[in-house]
Amino acid sequence: MSAKKNAITYSIIAVLLISGFTVLWLFWPFASESFAIIPDRKQIREKELFLSQKASSDPGYKQPNIIILLADDLGKTDIPLYGNQVVETPNIDKLASEGATFTEAYVTAPICSPSRAGLVTGRYQQRFGYEFQPANRYMKNRLERFYVNRNIDLQELEFKTQTSVPDSNAINQQGLPEQEITIADLLRKNGYATAVTGKWHLGFSPQFSPIKHGFDYFYGFDEAFSWYTDTATTINVHHKGIMDSHIWENGNSGTSQKQRNGKSISENEFYTFAIAREATHFIDQNKSKPFLLYVPFNAPHTPFQAIKKDIAKYQAKGVTDLNHAVYYSLISGLDSAVGKIQQKVTDLGLDDNTIFIFLSDNGGATYTHATTNAPLKGGKMSLYEGGINVPFVVKWKGHVAAGTQYKNPVTSLDIFATAAAASHSSLPQRSYDGVDLIPFLSGAKTGQPHEVLYWRAGKNKAVRKGDWKLVLNLNDNITALYNLANDKAEKINLAAKNPEKVKELKNDLTDWEKGLKNPLWPGTGYYKNFTDDKPDRFEI
Repeated sequence: MSAKKNAITYSIIAVLLISGFTVLWLFWPFASESFAIIPDRKQIREKELFLSQKASSDPGYKQPNIIILLADDLGKTDIPLYGNQVVETPNIDKLASEGATFTEAYVTAPICSPSRAGLVTGRYQQRFGYEFQPANRYMKNRLERFYVNRNIDLQELEFKTQTSVPDSNAINQQGLPEQEITIADLLRKNGYATAVTGKWHLGFSPQFSPIKHGFDYFYGFDEAFSWYTDTATTINVHHKGIMDSHIWENGNSGTSQKQRNGKSISENEFYTFAIAREATHFIDQNKSKPFLLYVPFNAPHTPFQAIKKDIAKYQAKGVTDLNHAVYYSLISGLDSAVGKIQQKVTDLGLDDNTIFIFLSDNGGATYTHATTNAPLKGGKMSLYEGGINVPFVVKWKGHVAAGTQYKNPVTSLDIFATAAAASHSSLPQRSYDGVDLIPFLSGAKTGQPHEVLYWRAGKNKAVRKGDWKLVLNLNDNITALYNLANDKAEKINLAAKNPEKVKELKNDLTDWEKGLKNPLWPGTGYYKNFTDDKPDRFEI
């Protein structure tokens, strides 16, 4: 009897121990202090010293105004400039007709935040560890991961299997590092008024505000998304899955809240037009001095909201699918806003001395089912042409001939270098990756602006050298080599037939990676592309 009682007792203890260990294993927090981001004090001091030094001036030179118009998730083939026959963008078309259109323009990442980090610094963002999107949160424990994977529509997302992730303090440290010198820092040092109106998306905490990075004025929001409006003047289209539901739940609060210089505000005007309103107001206020105006629109990024009369226009043209009609209307709204800014510059007589640059931060978001980027392959969150080859226009009257078509590869990194040269701004002793585009557009320089272009997001990598492009996905064992001269759609993988070219491009990539930092924070997961009939995940 005693032996039986002991057996029962031991069984109960064993069950309790197993249950306890199971509960502990399920609920053990992943959050760790080990991901704390330590500021680079040496580079911060170097930045402060550089910005404190008086800029050299040339009294006989009139510095041009610089306006950067950045679309959000606009695919290259979503506009008539690159062949679209449905969407109407008369103002973007006009801008291009008065300047240069680029056929081989690239961004440094196929996703919003890293792409913007490269643009505003003129440096590959991997040089300072900005490899992945800043995260609001990570999986807390195994139980949460188990529940999410089985009960939530993740669409094409896949969360990483991680047992150690940044804690809340480390998450708050994710953003554009303090030591980086932005285009606004540089130009303000050289006498420019500076402003950003629109989507910042370079860190959510106050220390990452544009005001801390060289901008005199900020109207916009910190997040990846924000509602366009909450009035009854629009029609909304909801998409299935976690990405869209998250936007609808959080798109008008927290880090998506509209603000002016750090103070939350309410906004009644459709947001694309509100961004243009603030931009034109800034131009009015600073018309007598050189200015940098950075206008990162949130159109046509989700949420899909568009004004009813704009939708009706496309429906009258035969667009019966509401999802497409709303997307096209968002692009038309973007175009109208671009036109308002152009018109303000013209009305004030500033057109002769203003550089306009228009581009998108990455390719079209195919998960919305409103764009395919065809004939290009892939889209946002892929290193194929549909994700990184973007619309790009530069206008500078008297310096860039109207109607110029430029066919050599360029990059968004060139915006910084072009602005520095045009403003006669000297650069600090740092590695910069862009070139001044104006001599290439004017014919003063010939040849390729870049011998090689590079991309990396964790184990997703790519390199373009001349017409050759190598795409690597080390997570899914993909090696793809394309000759873009006759295969822009990236349909024919030539890797097996050209092992020496693959080796050459891999070596170029390895040499480039020697100058990069490890990512400052880990990615949260993958976007699951399905390319060439097999999984092709992109790390985010």
